[in-house]
Amino acid sequence: MRNLLLLLFFCLPVLAQAQQRLTLDKAIEISLENNFQLREAENNLSLSRAQVRSAQAEFLPSLNASLNGNQNVGRQFVQEDASFTDRTTYNVSGGISTNLAIFGGFENINNLRRSRTNYRREEADRTRIRESIIFNTAMRYLQLLLDRELLDIAEQNLETSKVQLRQVEAQVEVGSRPTVDLYQQQSVVASNELQVVQAENALSVSRTQLIRVLQLDPLEEVQFEAPEIDESKMLPQDLNLEEMISIALSSRSDVQSQRLSINASRYSLAVARAAYYPSLNASVNFNTRYSDQYSVNNQSVAFGDQFFEQMISRSVGFSISIPIFNRMNTRTNVEQAKVQYRNARLALEDIRYEVREEIGQAYNDYISLVKEIDATEKALLAAERAYETQQERYEIGAASLIELNQATANYMEAMSNREQVLYNFLFQEKLLDYYLGRLAEEQGA
Repeated sequence: MRNLLLLLFFCLPVLAQAQQRLTLDKAIEISLENNFQLREAENNLSLSRAQVRSAQAEFLPSLNASLNGNQNVGRQFVQEDASFTDRTTYNVSGGISTNLAIFGGFENINNLRRSRTNYRREEADRTRIRESIIFNTAMRYLQLLLDRELLDIAEQNLETSKVQLRQVEAQVEVGSRPTVDLYQQQSVVASNELQVVQAENALSVSRTQLIRVLQLDPLEEVQFEAPEIDESKMLPQDLNLEEMISIALSSRSDVQSQRLSINASRYSLAVARAAYYPSLNASVNFNTRYSDQYSVNNQSVAFGDQFFEQMISRSVGFSISIPIFNRMNTRTNVEQAKVQYRNARLALEDIRYEVREEIGQAYNDYISLVKEIDATEKALLAAERAYETQQERYEIGAASLIELNQATANYMEAMSNREQVLYNFLFQEKLLDYYLGRLAEEQGA
């Protein structure tokens, strides 16, 4: 037993130190590091970067080298004496060729522009994914803090009702209060105990959801630290709806991504139309070969003399290809590119409408919350005074237990409403930043 106590004595500090403590900023950092969607976006961006390099390389000439060797065994035609005979011959050939596309209907140029545009679009998509991760993490974190505050209020309410229950029990025993007051207070305590259980369950759900967003081990002990909320600094912003909509349409990464998709579709249409134009290519070839049957004046020529001197051939040429009919493939590809371009424009209009709707709703909610902050502060002050007054009246027998319980319930409800409005105000500010496309900038994207 003594050894066990010593082990616990030395291990408890280590266990306490192992408990992870997270702030909101640290939670967002972990979420950005662990989120698989952001890693997928990074992979897509790397692929898009490689596609840009590939499109740039299309302007360079191609270079190919070849080396072939063969052995022929059997009856063969002998050119020297115009007869057939059985024999074995050896041949070796090699060459280097290069080809350069001089003109192809501007396909290379538009393909490079499309690749660069797609790369910028992938960057915008990654930024929006990053903003969504920051927003979701902040929302989950603040929801957990709110549920924790509501649990504290519910526990405080339960403790207050238990104190009143003990007072009522003592008063019933001496006969200064009727027994019905005892039953009434017992009912209030039971109801408050249920509220505590419900608050604990809500907090557990919020913690599970936040752990899921952070992709941490659910069994790991994590302490989430609450940022200090200074009500004096929670000053309402002077917002202009039209200005907010204009900022969102010009700065939001999802809007930028869709605009880039339109440009990429336009370049895809130009690439498809390039098949209507003739193409011009230049080529340079350098070839050589060796045959054991080759001779000069009935004298065999050595491999080195043939392969490196006598059998070398060079050629330079140009080729032009004029499309006449390719079974309507080009026309179909062009029509398909046109449809994709029109759909991209329609998608942009839909996003613009969605932005206006989101900003308008967030603006109205924000204005409403600004009014609620002032209203809940007044309501909390009034409920606190009413509770204190009813408690004093109850102690001197001027108020009933029902009146005191009602004043207590109103006071606790006012405290709960106040906490919810304060956190909802923080929620709404984050929501406005998300809709305006500011979250990634604030987090140092």
